Order: sequence, then C-alpha cells, then structure tokens
Amino acid sequence: MADEPLVLGIETSCDETGVGIVRGTTLLADAVASSVNDHARFGGVVPEIASRAHLEAMVPTIQRALDTAGIKASDLDGIAVTAGPGLAGALLVGVSAAKAFAWALDKPLYGVNHLASHICVDQLEHGRLPEPTMALLVSGGHSSLLLSSDITSDVRPLGATIDDAAGEAFDKVARVLGLGFPGGPVVDRMAREGDGKAIAFPRGLSAASDPAYDFSFSGLKTAVARWVEARRRAGEEVPVADVAASFQEAVTDVLTRKAVRACKDNGVDHLMIGGGVAANSRLREMAQQRCDKAGIVLRVPRPGLCTDNGAMVAALGAEMVWRDRTPSAFDLSADSSLPVTETHVPHTHVHAHAQQALS
Repeated sequence: MADEPLVLGIETSCDETGVGIVRGTTLLADAVASSVNDHARFGGVVPEIASRAHLEAMVPTIQRALDTAGIKASDLDGIAVTAGPGLAGALLVGVSAAKAFAWALDKPLYGVNHLASHICVDQLEHGRLPEPTMALLVSGGHSSLLLSSDITSDVRPLGATIDDAAGEAFDKVARVLGLGFPGGPVVDRMAREGDGKAIAFPRGLSAASDPAYDFSFSGLKTAVARWVEARRRAGEEVPVADVAASFQEAVTDVLTRKAVRACKDNGVDHLMIGGGVAANSRLREMAQQRCDKAGIVLRVPRPGLCTDNGAMVAALGAEMVWRDRTPSAFDLSADSSLPVTETHVPHTHVHAHAQQALS
C-alpha cells in the first residue's frame, strides 16, 4: 500500500551497525556493517572498538540502505533508532546519528527498545503479529520470555536469565573448546557431527520448585568447562563434537520447554523466537517439535533477521508510525538498561534507578 509508513531504522546496540528501511511490513533494505572480526582476537566484544566502528560505518551504511531501497532520504516518514538496552557508547553513536538525520530532514524520531524490535522483525517475514504473542528472545545479552499484547506499548516480561544469557554461554563454551568467537555458529556446526545425548549436562532452574520462566546457564557453562578440564588432566582426548552437541541440547531443552510452558500457562497459541541464538538449528528444530505437539504456532524469522540488524528497528518504527504513537523528543538519549516495558521513548525520561543515582 502506498500509504504505509516508510521508515529508516538504525541499530548500534553492540557490534553490528545495522540500517534497515521498511515500508509497512515490507523490507526494502537491510544493510549491515559488522565489526565482529575486530573483536575476535579478544574473545568478545570490546565496547570502545564497537563505538569507533559504528562511527566509521554509519554514513556509508545509511547510504547503502537508501541505494538498495531505491529511495531518497526525503521520502522517509520517520527515523527509528535503538535507544537501549545495549552498550552505552555504541548506543550513543546510533542515537546521535538518528537525531541528526531526523533534524536535518524534519522527520519524526522514534527511540525504540532493542528487545521489542527483535519481536517486531517477524512481521517482515510472517505478517502482523497476533495479539497476544509469546516471545522467547535469546542472544548474547538476553534470555527472556516476554508476553506482547501490543508491540508498540504493552510488552510484559515473564522471565529472564538470572546469570549468563544463552548466547554468552555459547561463546564461553566455544572458548573452552578452542572453537573461536563468536561461539554460537561454530558450536551449532560442530554439534551436527556429535551426539546430543553423549554427556548428561545439567538443566538449570528445571526443578519443580524453581522459577517457572527464569533461566540460568552459568552452572551449565561451568559443568562443561570442568568436564573438559577433567578429560585433559587425565590425558584423554576431548570429544569436541559430542561436548558441543550435549551442551547445545541442554540449552535448547530448557529454552523450549519453558517457552511452551509459558504459552500454555498464559493461554497463548503463538510463540515467536528471536535474537541471535534463534538462528541455532537445533533450537528451531526442537521448538517446532514441541510447538506442534502442544498445538502452538511457531514463528521464527530467517537467521539473517534474528541477529542484530536495522530492519528490526525500522519494523518497530513503522509500527509506531502506523499506530500514531508519539515521536521521541530531540533530547532523546541512550539508556543501556532500558526496560522492555518501555517499547519506545516518547519524551524525556529519567528512570527510577537514574533518579536514585542522582539523589
């Protein structure tokens, strides 16, 4: 439809400089500049390196997105940007760029929530989200169960990780096994050659008395490291493929079991999985099996839309415009701990934790 909002989205919460352009729920461009290789030798993301990479990549990535979409910047109906959560310095680069473009073009500005964007991106592939939708978001920084009745204004957290996120655990286990960084893709590939039942690694927070929707992967990560160290001390070969497969099985078992339980308990018949770990092949397979058995419709975007990207920010921005949500003020700032309940930032806000810090 010609009257659907045309929005550019900027994502810089971590090490990906993402710029997406969306018309309504149609993806026109998804340009990404990654600095992952700059971080690989450190075994993880270095915030200062990420911020500098965003500065260098911002203008050319925006231009590449405009060229791909075949539009001029003046054609846009709005500019959306990740305001949080994420790395503070990295977020500031994106927010500053978005404010500059919005001001120069005289377009409305929308500072949106990174996690809500990960949910909304599914609209670009499978159409508008049912209301309500249960979302399982799993990445390097987050493992969360969220109930969304309105992606622009009502996202309620049901559970989250109490220590390591799933993606972080993948990175640490990959490091223990000498597989490099980032860990998620390489562990997934290695696990396909192994036996997921070879080693009985623990399932965190799975007892009946444990919180139903919270996650814990620190104990699992430690169990893998100790198992590997014990084999090496004994001079025995480490079956890397079996360790990778067994670890991956433990993670995906907990994630999918709790997600399906949350759907059943809350009477929700649609489950959306997003975030970088949603690209994991075993997670997708197990989720599909369990959702089919429970009569739940599973929605998972293609892997390229699961990792951080500008398309997801543009998707949520377009939804904000379409639903006539209040734009952000130009004093918008980045918030590294922006709660998911704040799907967008329409005005100057100082959170309770910030007020306490100032008092």
